[in-house]
Amino acid sequence: MSIYGLLAEDMAGDDAKKAKAKASGGGKKKEVKKETGLGLSFKKEENFGEWYSEVVVNAEMIEYYDISGCYILRPWTMSIWEIMQAFFDSEIKKMKIKNCYFPLFVSPGVLEKEKDHIEGFAPEVAWVTKSGKSDLEVPIAIRPTSETVMYPYYSKWIRGHRDLPLKLNQWCNVVRWEFSNPTPFIRSREFLWQEGHTAFATKEEADTEVLEILELYRRIYEEFLAVPVIKGKKSEMEKFAGGLYTTSVEAFIPNTGRGIQGATSHCLGQNFAKMFEINFENEKGEKSMVWQNSWAYSTRTIGVMVMVHGDDKGLVLPPKVASVQVIVIPVPYKDADTKGIFDACAATAETLCEAGIRAETDFRDNYSPGWKYSHWEMKGVPLRIEIGPKDLANNQVRAVRRDSGAKLDISRDSLVDQVKTMLDNIHQSLFDAATQKRDACVQVVKTWDEFKEALSQRKLILAPWCDEEEVELDVKARTKGEIGAAKTLCSPFDQPELPEGTKCFASGKPAKKWTYWGRSY
Repeated sequence: MSIYGLLAEDMAGDDAKKAKAKASGGGKKKEVKKETGLGLSFKKEENFGEWYSEVVVNAEMIEYYDISGCYILRPWTMSIWEIMQAFFDSEIKKMKIKNCYFPLFVSPGVLEKEKDHIEGFAPEVAWVTKSGKSDLEVPIAIRPTSETVMYPYYSKWIRGHRDLPLKLNQWCNVVRWEFSNPTPFIRSREFLWQEGHTAFATKEEADTEVLEILELYRRIYEEFLAVPVIKGKKSEMEKFAGGLYTTSVEAFIPNTGRGIQGATSHCLGQNFAKMFEINFENEKGEKSMVWQNSWAYSTRTIGVMVMVHGDDKGLVLPPKVASVQVIVIPVPYKDADTKGIFDACAATAETLCEAGIRAETDFRDNYSPGWKYSHWEMKGVPLRIEIGPKDLANNQVRAVRRDSGAKLDISRDSLVDQVKTMLDNIHQSLFDAATQKRDACVQVVKTWDEFKEALSQRKLILAPWCDEEEVELDVKARTKGEIGAAKTLCSPFDQPELPEGTKCFASGKPAKKWTYWGRSY
């Protein structure tokens, strides 16, 4: 069993104990005031893997399932996914891309039609071989991605130039089975994603869309998740199997020194059109093949957010994706006007909700204010509002930021404006802090020795490269170790100047471009 499986069993036991304790002592306030049991056992800096596993469970994002590599996505996670989905869906509809849904199952003949493509995915394909107790005559694959599912029908639907462009997207799940070390959100056997599949009459149209979609992916990471990403092009070795070229947004996790592919936008060229005979008659009456793209982002985005922003108190949510942006907690003392405090909390949450801010109250009477603070900090709520007797008397509230712990007393008269400003500031602070940490890890190298040293220090390495596949293979082979080999992450579109005569750090041949290298998830 993997470390995550063992952890799941331990956590299931812990959860049962906590539930039992709550059930037996729910009405005794003295017993429930303790804040123990809410904190994390592991620190982010000391044991990142265990810390991450604890955060996603304790923050009620996922629950472990009885099939390894599969996870239950709880409402706290699904609300984040839905917010990103609403943004992306509305943006692609502006681009005249329409939603559809294709079946989960793929016939072997279709799946194996594009040789490079199936070779890239073969180890991960799950097969259905039985129906009840009977063996199927022909096994059926479960989609790892949908190029081969969809394109036979593109061939049927596209006949002439007036049928183009054909631009479809589907929100669905995919299954990729063969891997080790499953990690919630980052590497799972089933995950949610969107996949767009488009066909054009010209390469120019396809090239334009690739970058338009990539920009939407950048916006998801930077404008919603407050995670800085690098836009760039994948190497020939790392591109999508069977495609012409692949672009991506790349994030970096400073604690582990690993890059992570955030989302990809591929130009497939005419390779799939050739295999699936997706032809059309152009305006001159000549037969042509279409140019195709495919592009996708998945629930992996959420794991990247947790890794980048989370701390030793738990999850830290950027305000735009938090299903609860503000939690309002009453803090009554002995002999305080409890009803007045509770009424003020309810009115505060109502005022914020009317202004479009996602606010809730926590009126549970079997937990102390201190316990509630820890609980909502674990769940990452961006802003906590406390109202006690003093706040009630002064017609104010106390606001506490999750990211920095900074406290501010706010007049209830200017509540909405101040809270909106604080939420904006929290997003910017998270993004700035993440960018600063990421940039501090970037190391520019020009020689192999500098590269090896930077890799040992878990850096995000920017190096001049000759852009040769054999050299990339050689770097992989020479850096292979227990924690994985180094590989190209992307060649950034924003290229620094490459002085004439610059040599490749690995081969000594003339360098053609700057490329990011490192270990990755």
